[in-house]
Amino acid sequence: MKPSTFEQNWVLVARILRPRGNKGEVLAELFTDHASRFSSFDTFYLGRGKQEPRAARLRNFWVDRNHPEHGIFHFADSVTIDDAERLRGFEVFIPVARRVELSVGSYFVSDLIGCTVFACPTAEAKLASPACDMAEAPSVLGTVADVFFPGESREGTPLLKLDTVEGELLIPLALDICRSIDVAARRIDVTLPEGLADLNTGS
Repeated sequence: MKPSTFEQNWVLVARILRPRGNKGEVLAELFTDHASRFSSFDTFYLGRGKQEPRAARLRNFWVDRNHPEHGIFHFADSVTIDDAERLRGFEVFIPVARRVELSVGSYFVSDLIGCTVFACPTAEAKLASPACDMAEAPSVLGTVADVFFPGESREGTPLLKLDTVEGELLIPLALDICRSIDVAARRIDVTLPEGLADLNTGS
């Protein structure tokens, strides 16, 4: 699946959780390891879903000292708790041209969402076999709908939330499970531990 025009133009960097303080500040879950540079930005873009984000001028930003996975945004047009409450649930974007270059093995949330996930067999294919065994071929498991990070209510490894024909499935974003991630091809190959699919999928 090719990235949409939206995904090509915008990078999701945070999601607003709730008001923080009494002057219009908001607490946000951060989806980047480079949030410290946000204090030098003068504008972010707020949106929900696939609607075109709107510009929001930044007054101040800082990373939560006690919870570095969270940041506090203070936008110029948000000066009261009620203003901040209206921002609850909004996603924070930056133009794709402003995103940092990531090291090998690191990924943007926006690059992972929408990827097709393939389940691969736990055993290596028998290369000596004269024909491909269909039981050993990767099968489509689902599509990444969201990425959950450790935070106030979650601890440990980030989780990929998949939409599958069986319902929602949560897969740890761990090297021993996510064996191959190709964001250009919009594909993730995983090897699931026994019982994981049954444990997580909705009934």
